[in-house]
Amino acid sequence: MKFTLKVWRQQNAQTPGKFVTYEARDIDPNMSFLEMLDVVNEGLSVTHEMPIAFDHDCREGICGTCSLVINGDPHGPKEGVTTCQLYMRSFNDGDVIVIEPWRVRAFPVLRDLVTDRSAFDRIIQSGGFISVNTGSAPDANAVPIPRPVAEAAFDAANCIGCGACAAVCKNASPMLFVAAKVAHLNSLPQGKPERKERVLNMIGALDAAGFGACTHTMACEAVCPKLIPYDLIVRLNREFLTASVDAALTPEATVASDA
Repeated sequence: MKFTLKVWRQQNAQTPGKFVTYEARDIDPNMSFLEMLDVVNEGLSVTHEMPIAFDHDCREGICGTCSLVINGDPHGPKEGVTTCQLYMRSFNDGDVIVIEPWRVRAFPVLRDLVTDRSAFDRIIQSGGFISVNTGSAPDANAVPIPRPVAEAAFDAANCIGCGACAAVCKNASPMLFVAAKVAHLNSLPQGKPERKERVLNMIGALDAAGFGACTHTMACEAVCPKLIPYDLIVRLNREFLTASVDAALTPEATVASDA
């Protein structure tokens, strides 16, 4: 197979970028999208041209670092897959493929297709955890959890924090990411004591990072590689409203809890 690639090249966040055209030739249809980029980079190395920088790690759809916008779609045209799980047989021979990084102000371009997604790390650090005393692990059945609750928590925990929700949102809002993390932890008995502080802190970190607000277009659900449902955003808004009202009525309780 042969493809014409229009790839975004940018030296760093301070320099302007532009699209550069490359030819991808003799591509096996069973290659993944990242393997195709590897082949193109091998050709560039022969001509002593700087290879295309793109992010990746596991290449198994687990880590979410393969964050590319392909023909306008985060992770490409296939539903429920990451870029590394996208295969070239999903395209037609001779297609023109436009490849860009995430277009999110809070994710500045480091180089070419690589963006700095540490804003998500700061959101997690603000409340995406459960504070427990260290010690020996409790027995598996020490805290009974109904099966529907456990399954809902596992489903929300599927979020890999890739940032596709922010990349597709017209406001660059990662509310689906935050909603998944909050739903995962707040639904479990271990996470309930900190549920209000968790919501307030994570939404505060989202705002501080410069992300936009959700306007409920549901585009995030359509491109999520792990098919996280939009309903979790509705739950997040309800939790945030409740926590905000409680904090306004009893600020001393919130301060004591934070301490």
